[in-house]
Amino acid sequence: MMNIAVFVSGGGTNLQALIDAEDRGEIKNGKIVFVLASNENAYALERAKKAGVESAVVSRKAFDSKEAYDKAILEQLEDKNIDLIVLAGFLSILGEELISKYRNRIINVHPSLIPLFCGDGFYGKKVHKAVLESGVKVTGATVHFVNEITDGGAIILQKAVPVEQGDNEDILQYRVMRQAEWEILPKAVSLFCEGRIKINGNKTEIV
Repeated sequence: MMNIAVFVSGGGTNLQALIDAEDRGEIKNGKIVFVLASNENAYALERAKKAGVESAVVSRKAFDSKEAYDKAILEQLEDKNIDLIVLAGFLSILGEELISKYRNRIINVHPSLIPLFCGDGFYGKKVHKAVLESGVKVTGATVHFVNEITDGGAIILQKAVPVEQGDNEDILQYRVMRQAEWEILPKAVSLFCEGRIKINGNKTEIV
């Protein structure tokens, strides 16, 4: 059974999707054992508490460098035997030390079809705003491995979602979460825990 840590910054809807999927037996060979928040006011902490999952806060604001923040996170993970880190709406960029230690064991969900609308500065509603301003008719979500390039790691799963007339950022954000993120994130986590993802360069193969 693989131990999963989920990193959060806000409401924790993706964390909830993972908790619900685990309760339904959809995360095979994996268990959420730890939730780490970058912000003490994150409602995700309440969700972790309700699910009986241990949690901790490592506030990004408390550290003056990415390196110091990384070290504080690594200290939290030290004795927990974490096999997989899931970034579920985690708004802090991880540093090289943590990425290196957990190479190919950190996955992130991003609210667009990478390589569109991604990279530095594209997070949360900013992504949906850019999508709406561009006039594209299809958006979606991507689950990918995390490397040193923001949103640059190997893609695991993607799902397309239509952009509809009259959409605003809130409406589109909710549709992308409901129709894509909450579906493909638990699926990707399960695939990882089952050992079914092969990485070949910057591509993945599901076996």
